Parts: sequence; C-alpha cells; structure tokens
Amino acid sequence: MKCRFELLDFAALPGVRMRCMEIKQHSTPSATHIAFASFIGTAIEFYDFYIYAMAAALVIGQVFFPQSDPAAQALNAFLTFGIAFIARPLGAIVFGHFGDRVGRKSTLAMSLLLMGVSTLLVGCLPGYDTWGTWAPIGLCILRFGQGLGLGGEWGGAALLATEHAPAGKRGWFGMFPQLGPSVGFLLATLSFLGLAVFLTDEEFRAWGWRLPFFASALLVVVGLYVRFRLAETPVFAQALAQKATHSVPLKPLVKKHWRPVLLGALAMVVCYNLFYTATVFCLSYGTSTLRIPRVDFLGMLCVAILFMTIATPLFAWLGDRAGRRPVLLASSAAAVLAGFALAPLMAGGSMLQVTLFLSLSLFLMGATFAPVGAYLPEQFPVAVRYTGAGLAYNLGGILGASFAPYISQLLVNAGGLAWVGAYVSGAAGVSFVAVLLLGTGEAEDIQG
Repeated sequence: MKCRFELLDFAALPGVRMRCMEIKQHSTPSATHIAFASFIGTAIEFYDFYIYAMAAALVIGQVFFPQSDPAAQALNAFLTFGIAFIARPLGAIVFGHFGDRVGRKSTLAMSLLLMGVSTLLVGCLPGYDTWGTWAPIGLCILRFGQGLGLGGEWGGAALLATEHAPAGKRGWFGMFPQLGPSVGFLLATLSFLGLAVFLTDEEFRAWGWRLPFFASALLVVVGLYVRFRLAETPVFAQALAQKATHSVPLKPLVKKHWRPVLLGALAMVVCYNLFYTATVFCLSYGTSTLRIPRVDFLGMLCVAILFMTIATPLFAWLGDRAGRRPVLLASSAAAVLAGFALAPLMAGGSMLQVTLFLSLSLFLMGATFAPVGAYLPEQFPVAVRYTGAGLAYNLGGILGASFAPYISQLLVNAGGLAWVGAYVSGAAGVSFVAVLLLGTGEAEDIQG
C-alpha cells in the first residue's frame, strides 16, 4: 500500500504525513505473519507429500497395480513415490525462474495451488480394477504434478523467511519453513492413524485412504489466503527497482554458481535419507515383515516425529550462535553412527527398540535439516537465490530420498538390515564431506 501526495506540502500538513506513515507501517507484514506464512505453506505441501508416502507404504500398490505379485506391488508403489523427486528439480527451475524474475509471493501461491490440485485428484483417481493400466499412468502423472509443486515451494518459503529476518536471527526465521515438514508429517500420520482406528482394512483399502487427500483441499484454501496477504521481500523489491534481475536466472546460476548447487544438493542427502528410511521403508518393513499392527506403527511414528519437531528449533538456534556449518558437520557425523544402530534396533521387532530407532533417526533429521533453511540461501546472490537454493534442495531429494525406500527394499532382500544401515551411514558421510567443502557461503549477508 502506498500513499501518493506529490502535490501537497507535507511540511504544512503534518497530520497527513503522520497518517501516511501509520498506513505504511500497518501495511508491512509483521514478523509473526511472515513466520506463519513461511511455515503454513510448507506444512500443507509436505502434508500432501507425506500422505502419498504413507499410502505408498500401505495401500497404493494394492489399489493401482495387479494383484498377482505382492512384492512387485510394493516395489511399484515405491517407484511411483520416487517420481515426484525427479519432478522436484524441474519445479525448482520453473518456479525459481518466476520467483527470481516476478517475485516470491505470487510464485509461492502458484506452487501451493499446483500441489493442492494434484493431491486432490490422486484421491479421486480410480484404481486398477476400474481403469486397468490407465490407473498407474494417471497416478504417475499426478505424482509428477505433486513434485513440480513441492519443487517450487521450499526455496520461496525459505527466502520469504530469511530475507525478512532481523540481523542475527536468520537461522531462527529460516527454521519456520523447516518446521513445516514435521508438522505436515504429524498431520499425515495422525490422519492415517485415525483411519486405522475407525475403519476396517477392507474399508481403508476401498475408500478410506482417499479421505486425507480430500482434506488437503481445505488446507490449501487456508494456505492461499495467508500467502496472498503477504508483501514482497524487501531485498527482492529492491532488486526489481534497480532492474538487477536476470531474464533467465538459470543461465548465470549454471555459469557462476554451479558449485554451491552441487555441494548444496549433496549436503541435503543425509536429511532426506534419514527421513524416508525411517518413515517409508521402516513403515513398510515394520508392518509387513515384523508384523507390527499398522495402528501401532503409526503411533510409534507420531512419537518419533515429536523428536524431529524438538530438534528443528533447537538446532536452528544453535546455528545462529555456533554457526550453521559446524552444526551441520556435527549432526551429519552423528547420523553416520546412527546407521550402525538400524539393524540391531529394527531386527528384533521390539516396539520399544523400533521406536528408539525411529526417534533417533528423526531427531537427527531435524538436526541436519534445521540449519539449511538459512544455509542454502546464503550460498547465492539475490538475483538467482530462489532458483539456486530450490534447485540444490530438490536435487538433494533425488540423491537422498527419491529411491531410498526402493533401494532399501532391494538391500534388505539381498543382504538384510545391516546393508540398509550401511546405506544410511554412507549417505550421511556424503553430506559431511559436502558441507566441509561448501564452506560458510558466498552471500552470507542475504539482505544486501
């Protein structure tokens, strides 16, 4: 909102000048509104993403693929899960292009809308018994749409928070989009837990699994309302005013900033691998191989996600005080050791031991995930920041998560849980080396 009084003498009209200043202050979004807007969008988008992950582990294979081979059903379901991660870097490029040219606000709204529509249509899609081979084809297309939407979400949400952040609190503000995934996952888990309690297995498979997908539409409406009330970030508004943007942001990004994109993607591997090993592979393995009842395992995941929720603000706060790079190095090293705990804790089938491993994995996921909300944007100048941070983040998803449940399933079939643990440790080691090479950032002062 702007006041235009060019023809008036403000010195002669102090009351008018005071009123204009009050209107301008009122129109500037508060820190609470900014934090909530960056949080709510990622919470909704990751809720959408996670309900598919839950469904892939529990029911997608049975509904959308032939009944002849249950093992093939599980592998095919995990493959459709991985499709979205292939789409996410493309989403980062497409939405990043507009985010670095037009603005953060409108681009974020469009990414949320695409994710919401794709998720709703998954809930409406007929199964294999009705549509035959068209059912998995339609599922893959909609899963690709989910990936495009999520690919454009994180980079913009992180910039919305960090480009508004006060001095010395960038890590804390960058924590709010990082908190969204844990809350989104908790909502997703609670929704499937409620279905497990109130519906029979037949009702769940026939129609019950679709309800969380329908509920997404209501959440998206709330998110869009919050997003459309935002103002553009000050640093990007300044870049627009100075005509300091690029017509094709991807070109200077690839030419001058390929190294932080690549190393940033590798730094994200540990976060993704920890999370999707614990929440998708372990959910499938625990319910099918260990025979832990679905309602019990979902309850264990609800307990475990609380540890991620606690770790996220804690390690964001530590990142502002001790430095984001040291925190990432320490938490990645701890994740290397956590891989050795997978087989001993998961093999026995004890609910206490399994819950302990899930809690450890998700706590370390929060510890490695929280600082990157500010760490990745700090690697790029403002004119390519949306594209650069988003692309690094989502390329990390391909490397660390897209086929992590699929690879883990192959490894456990070939050599047992110890091989899956080695996979987790190896992914954490890759991220440790990447952060070591990446340094503190090319553009630490992201406000200017």
